[in-house]
Amino acid sequence: MNIAVITCDVLTEEIQHFAKNLPQVKAIHALEQGLHSFPEQLRAKVQEAIDAVEADPEIDAIVLGYGLCSRGVEGCGTERCQFVVARAHDCITLLLGSKERYSEYVKKNPGTYWYSVGWNRAHLIPGPERVEYYRREYVEKYGEENADYLMEMEQQWLRDYTRATFIDFGGIGDEEAEATRTKACADWLGWEYDRVQGDTRLLTDLLAGTWDDQRFLVLQPGEKIRYTITDRVMDAEPCKNCPR
Repeated sequence: MNIAVITCDVLTEEIQHFAKNLPQVKAIHALEQGLHSFPEQLRAKVQEAIDAVEADPEIDAIVLGYGLCSRGVEGCGTERCQFVVARAHDCITLLLGSKERYSEYVKKNPGTYWYSVGWNRAHLIPGPERVEYYRREYVEKYGEENADYLMEMEQQWLRDYTRATFIDFGGIGDEEAEATRTKACADWLGWEYDRVQGDTRLLTDLLAGTWDDQRFLVLQPGEKIRYTITDRVMDAEPCKNCPR
């Protein structure tokens, strides 16, 4: 079976690392980070990538390096290939190894903002660098006085967080440097800091084609991803007009 991967850029480095030892992974397509904030855009981008991948007759299955991601992948589906996604609300589950571990940690530690090598690389993480970047941009566009107000608005979402947690993930990238950077951000923000060991099995099984029903949703051509409020996270929406 030949597999193509469509992933958020947050997981590109991790997926490339494990895929190099998996000859069945023939292609990796990365989409820009941040689309989960705009679910309709994410859905359109993922579906566009799926359609492009399916044009390659050598690909038999497409796997997503995403979770449900603000329901942004809901409604996506294939016409020819098998289609597989982990039963996860977002990419942090893929780094921690299971949705159960993710849920348990968040219950014990509400207000957690997650950091990782890929996450730190792919976007402006909460911390002094982010503040400096946005303030400079606002001053250039709107002037000093307006920049103060806009920065106050931009920072309001941070009030929901009290902890920065860095995920080690199999020694990929410079984890020591990024953990140190995360600790510095936590100190600057006045947050608690934690460092946890990730679990690579969920991601490697996704890439290897080891797809059990408990951890993965495997859709057939014509079926689409549908959100469910159960602990399964998502199920297949049956294809009404597909031959069976």
